[in-house]
Amino acid sequence: MKAMSNDRPQAVCASDFASIVGEENAVCLWENIELGQQKRIQQAIASGKSPTCIVYPRTQKQLAAVIATAHTNNWRVLPCGSGSKLNWGGLAKGIDVVVSTERMSQLIEHAVGDLTVTVEAGMKFFDLQTLLAKSRQFLALDPTAPESATIGGIVAAGDTGSLRQRYGSVRDQLLGITFVRADGEIAKAGGRVVKNVAGYDLMKLLTGSYGTLSFISQLTFRLYPLAEASGTVVLTGNAEAVSQAADILRGSTLTPVQADLLSANLVSSLGLGEGLGLIARFQSISESVKEQSNRVLEVGQKLGLDGAIFADGDEANLWQRLQERMHTAATESVITCKIGVLPNTAVEILTQVELGLIHISSGLGLLQLESKNKVLKIRDELRSAGTVSTQANRGFLTILSAPRAVKEQIDVWGYTGNALPLMRRIKEQFDSKNILSPGRFVGGI
Repeated sequence: MKAMSNDRPQAVCASDFASIVGEENAVCLWENIELGQQKRIQQAIASGKSPTCIVYPRTQKQLAAVIATAHTNNWRVLPCGSGSKLNWGGLAKGIDVVVSTERMSQLIEHAVGDLTVTVEAGMKFFDLQTLLAKSRQFLALDPTAPESATIGGIVAAGDTGSLRQRYGSVRDQLLGITFVRADGEIAKAGGRVVKNVAGYDLMKLLTGSYGTLSFISQLTFRLYPLAEASGTVVLTGNAEAVSQAADILRGSTLTPVQADLLSANLVSSLGLGEGLGLIARFQSISESVKEQSNRVLEVGQKLGLDGAIFADGDEANLWQRLQERMHTAATESVITCKIGVLPNTAVEILTQVELGLIHISSGLGLLQLESKNKVLKIRDELRSAGTVSTQANRGFLTILSAPRAVKEQIDVWGYTGNALPLMRRIKEQFDSKNILSPGRFVGGI
């Protein structure tokens, strides 16, 4: 079995893949890659040599052959879709080739009556939602960069968003998955019907694995019908009152599809008022949306909070601006983190940061932090009982995107649990040569 040396000519590596994908521009040498794309890739890999090329297979068979070739030659592969979340997670090490599913974007099957859809991993989330909307259905995810994010990338990063409040995580909506193993063999788990639970654990395992275990090629999801009406309520004011409003909403019979707590700076930057914020979205028949929205407003009024209802275009614009604000860094030094805390301690965290959003039920959310010292400070607080709250306030803080220099200096994941040996054994079982996204996951896996 031949191993790749660092001085192996680029053209030789590229020709190996060109013979598989066979199309013009399906293999692009590093020096010919557009500068913006080069920068995105460099943000995802450790300092050192650049990849030789990027390969764009068009079919699952081609993808399998590409990975098999890499496996035979011990070439390290960085899987990606469009690259919208390529800079999330740890820095991949020693990457020889980037393989993109961007051109694997076909709709395989949309079973309208069964409320399921099967697509290739490279399909854009926005394009899929547009297709589904024609049948008054949708995929209940709220990912980062929905216009450019691919379905495979969303699953690989476990990127659910605020719709987790009503519909659960990516894992909860995934019914079936087809993937290419590290040795190039094609495998499947699950199925194309809602009641099929075969391969259930395997689907959960691959979701959020950042391409370290296999290369996702096709996915099947459960769908939901589009609601008749939608409305969003925003409450703003002092932290204690907002926290009480969140407690009341969590314990009520109201059923928001999205419900988040917002930091004061985020509230003001969106022009929503002053103080912390609580944003709740309802989608149902119009009478239900109106009634539930008014009840939230009443809760806010009793607590002395300012309130407003957004509908139609204003509502869509609000959620789009919120999404963009949380995922667009004001400067290149900003560090975007994923946080997980006890829901009733979320407000205390948000009072310490400039920009932050935390889901009221799961306690998961996003923070934008200005320095690595701030990251380490909040991590220490989350690991210590009673330092932020009189109650034990344990949680986690992982870095999604940050300058490469920051990721090289501190642990991106900050994991302190006892499951790392198990994770390493799983990696060994799935990818014994360590060629898929080496270094991107917890503990340098």
